[in-house]
Amino acid sequence: MRKEVKPSVSPEVVRWSVNRKKEVVLRLLRGESIDALSRELGIEAYRLEKWHRKALQGVEAALKERGGDPVAAELDSALRRLGELTMENELLRYKVRKASPLAPERSKK
Repeated sequence: MRKEVKPSVSPEVVRWSVNRKKEVVLRLLRGESIDALSRELGIEAYRLEKWHRKALQGVEAALKERGGDPVAAELDSALRRLGELTMENELLRYKVRKASPLAPERSKK
């Protein structure tokens, strides 16, 4: 007696793009029911809740960010310090030339 082997039927795999997920989350944010969307789209409610939660976390993270580029801010700070040191160097050279007894005197013509 031979056992009959049925071919395995895999459920259809559907990949959702970021834009499609975003549209679904926006519908949730507008107040549409998760259950209704789940039935309409054929997506499990827990998956919709996960997308919604991640979207809210992303919004929160974006709002916590401080404005500006940290690399640009660091570069600005470094350039500002470089300017200060350059000025300080020039002033010290001037003072050394002026106060040094070994400095050659210029003729007063």
